[in-house]
Amino acid sequence: METDRLVIPGSKSITNRALLLAAAAEGTSVLVKPLESADTLAFRAAVEALGARISVDGDDWIVHGLGQAPQTDANIWCEDAGTVARFVPPFVAAGRGTFTIDGTDQLRRRPLGPVVDGIRHLGARVSSDRLPLTIEATGLAGGEYEIEAHQSSQFASGLVMAAPYAQQGLRIRIPNPVSQPYLAMTFQMMRDFGVETATDSDTVAVAPGRYMARRYVIEPDASTASYFAAASAVSGRRFEFLGLGTESLQGDTSFFNVLGRLGAVVEWTANSVTIAGPDKLRGDLEVDMGEISDTFMTLAAIAPLADGPITITNIGHARLKESDRIEAMNTNLQMLGVRTESGKDWMRIHPSNPREGRINCHRDHRIAMAFSILGLRSEGITLDDPQCVGKTFPGFFDYLGNLFPEKKPTLPNVNM
Repeated sequence: METDRLVIPGSKSITNRALLLAAAAEGTSVLVKPLESADTLAFRAAVEALGARISVDGDDWIVHGLGQAPQTDANIWCEDAGTVARFVPPFVAAGRGTFTIDGTDQLRRRPLGPVVDGIRHLGARVSSDRLPLTIEATGLAGGEYEIEAHQSSQFASGLVMAAPYAQQGLRIRIPNPVSQPYLAMTFQMMRDFGVETATDSDTVAVAPGRYMARRYVIEPDASTASYFAAASAVSGRRFEFLGLGTESLQGDTSFFNVLGRLGAVVEWTANSVTIAGPDKLRGDLEVDMGEISDTFMTLAAIAPLADGPITITNIGHARLKESDRIEAMNTNLQMLGVRTESGKDWMRIHPSNPREGRINCHRDHRIAMAFSILGLRSEGITLDDPQCVGKTFPGFFDYLGNLFPEKKPTLPNVNM
């Protein structure tokens, strides 16, 4: 079988963490092939507003770091980007000045309380528990703190990344976090930029210090790769994903193994993974996707094509993302004639022949991309808001159309 070799655009999660670490670092960093999307451009604008100078050299971003936490007043506009709203407040709280932070109505609805509680406890004055908020910063005292991260690991990641600039450093307990691989990513990237983290059970300790500039290569986005892996699974095509392998920082690479349980052939190397779709997707499965919840919609969208029901569990925190993702998948699938069941933190999808229908994307990029993959097999599926994919992959429909040119006339980017 012929193999198509795919290079997926850079990881949003890695790009935005690298932007913050490079902005905080002493010296000039080169971020190699970062993702350019609505979320990462919002993060780039945020660190520029805080005083870091950024220039573009071809596919790379050159970041002239501050060498410290921010020291001048600034206004930050987050757009829809949750990472800006959750990573920037601890960073500015470790500095000095008055900082206003706001975002879209969609982002204002997303929780921010654990981040605010943390920086208040450590010495910052904060006007609100949600956006918009004003932070009056005179530096973080440091010490010990326990943060709630059962809704999002980003709460803990933001505080930990600011920890080197606390006066005493920080020892942070993070009991029962969701999406543990994202915390591991944060700790490893901090080490890559020169700050050691000491982990012991559910606690991480960070001593006072500073980040150091470096050249940093951004991995392809594993969450984005999930859509094309699912496309392989439903089409029988064989795709090799370059730059994603057993050495990847991203937990969402585990999605490939989920597709293996559905019958796809999955082959790993250190720096790539290859997937070939089966003749028929296997069902009668229960899949715990608590660690990789950003990909649960990809699985849910193609699950009707399996030969038995698929139950997805441990995804309650997905109700607090860009949309209530469980409810959004449930209602959209039912609109297509698919039988589903759901609860607080799970959903079940039964085999079906999806009919045509218009998907309510809820301004959520992952809903739009997931149902686009189902559209490769089910005719007449359209999206009410195809532009929302710009949050993480503006070129998504062109990329998908080039892989499946026979489907390109029906993809939503045509005459959009």
